[in-house]
Amino acid sequence: MMKRPVNLLFALTSQSLSRQNKRSSFHTKAYFIQQLQNCNDFISATLAHSNVLKSGFLNDTFAANHLINCYVRLQEIKDAHQLFNEMPEPNVVSWTSLMAGYVNSGKPKMALWLFGKMPWSSVSPNDFTFATVINACSILADLGVGRRIHTHVEILGFQSNLVVCSSLVDMYGKCNDVDEARRVFDLMSCRNVVSWTSLITAYAQNARGHDALQIFREFSGLSLDRPNHFMLASVISACASLGRLVSGKVTHGAVVRHGHDSNDVVASALVDMYAKCGSISYSDKVFRRISNPSVISYTSMIVGAAKYGLGRLSLNLFKEMSDRRIKPNDVTFVGVLHACSHSGLVGEGLGQLKSMYVKYGIMPDARHYTCVVDMLGRTGHLDKAFRLAKSIQVESDEGALLWGTLLSASRVHGRVDVAVEASKQLIESNQQVARAYVTLSNAYALAGEWENVHSLRSEMKRTGVYKEPGCSWVEIKDSTYVFYAGDAVSCPQGSEVASLLRELEERMKERGYVGGSLGLVFFDVEEEAKEQTVGLHSERLALAFGLINIPKGITIRVMKNLRMCRDCHEAFKLISDIVERDFVVRDVNRFHHFKNGSCSCRDFW
Repeated sequence: MMKRPVNLLFALTSQSLSRQNKRSSFHTKAYFIQQLQNCNDFISATLAHSNVLKSGFLNDTFAANHLINCYVRLQEIKDAHQLFNEMPEPNVVSWTSLMAGYVNSGKPKMALWLFGKMPWSSVSPNDFTFATVINACSILADLGVGRRIHTHVEILGFQSNLVVCSSLVDMYGKCNDVDEARRVFDLMSCRNVVSWTSLITAYAQNARGHDALQIFREFSGLSLDRPNHFMLASVISACASLGRLVSGKVTHGAVVRHGHDSNDVVASALVDMYAKCGSISYSDKVFRRISNPSVISYTSMIVGAAKYGLGRLSLNLFKEMSDRRIKPNDVTFVGVLHACSHSGLVGEGLGQLKSMYVKYGIMPDARHYTCVVDMLGRTGHLDKAFRLAKSIQVESDEGALLWGTLLSASRVHGRVDVAVEASKQLIESNQQVARAYVTLSNAYALAGEWENVHSLRSEMKRTGVYKEPGCSWVEIKDSTYVFYAGDAVSCPQGSEVASLLRELEERMKERGYVGGSLGLVFFDVEEEAKEQTVGLHSERLALAFGLINIPKGITIRVMKNLRMCRDCHEAFKLISDIVERDFVVRDVNRFHHFKNGSCSCRDFW
């Protein structure tokens, strides 16, 4: 037998050992990666990190990326960033993982900062990188940066990428540029349920509920895919904003058919939708069917009850939530304070404000103080409300809501001095200018200061400031009918509506009602003219139309874009008793449920 040369044997042995070492190295690396994937606490992650270091795999980009992902998953972003800095050659996965970590940990600006540094490396972004930084822009609602990233998307050829384009649609929607969101959507060569959901959400979040419902119908008609729970939640929100109860019920049916009725986000949206559509009993039914309600579900129900003036119910829900050890958030407290405000529960409201920080560690912000100013103002404590408003440092948008709330309360209680100061604050900040002029004018009218009324009206004409026209609408089956104040001629079934209103006016007078007697018509006119003006408010036209077309036994639900006036409020109470019908009115502030001559708000404005 011929012997092999020694050097050949050595070479064969070395190759065999090399293969064995590679296999061993591969199995070791695979073991470490499995360890990293299974890590669910920081101690395990640091132990795995130590093993990676000992085995010399830290310079292996693939292994290091798994370690970055592990830290990101555990929200240990500092450790992830430190590891990233120590990597000799981070690749696109390394960059994208770290950016995603910052986005998920609530630091989207850091993600954008990293993206700005990326061009200085030799690494180019991929579709997931773009989707991540576009999501950061969505969170920040930064349209300027979003547009610049969109430009990079087109330069690098990702304008047809499904993931990137869906993210762009969502970003433009979050930045209130719905038309650009639609343009991106229309240019997409292919779409999936995520892209359709992004467009529906963009419309729903920008007060274009009709468009959101139309897109959903188009999606359903194409039968492209099952709607996911995000899409259904957005459609439900669109129904809520429009007060479309019938459409909301149809969507609820789709929720059940597609098996999303147990989803917390969808259930919370349904609770909110039924409340905003004037059916708090349905809200309660949906809420009580949630097996494990979260803070979102409880908050939706608390806010819904608050809008109905059911302050005690809101507080009971809050206690129930606390008993179940569900921690409230800042939005929950907005609902609780709103409930106290709309029910005159001043003591309870002040106590809840104090408990926010003392008990739950939540610092009150402008929204919470606005609720308290509203609560004090509604109960006639105008001086306390005024002092509180002056003591709060807020941004212009938040300040507009605060001073607008005080302005409304000062008008109701005839405090012209406070109304003047609140109006000045609004006009100087260039916020809600039309509302400031109109409400101050109304306050002067209530005080009989007609010279000031005419002066303000002239100033409004000179500066081109116009009040938003009052309109109301009712939904019958799947159609919506809109009515504008003072227009009984061109409204649907105008002659029948006008005839019914005249008849109701006479029957109310038999019970002692005098139209325009509450000082809610702010012009220096004769009493008969006042009656005619109030009698043609949009909510009365909508109610008369509902009485003609909605069968007895079905609640008539009227939505209004402005606040319901006191005169119409008194009229609706009387009419509910005269015709023996239930009415629900949703105005810009709250709900009023009229039944048997009384209102659920207990006349608490």
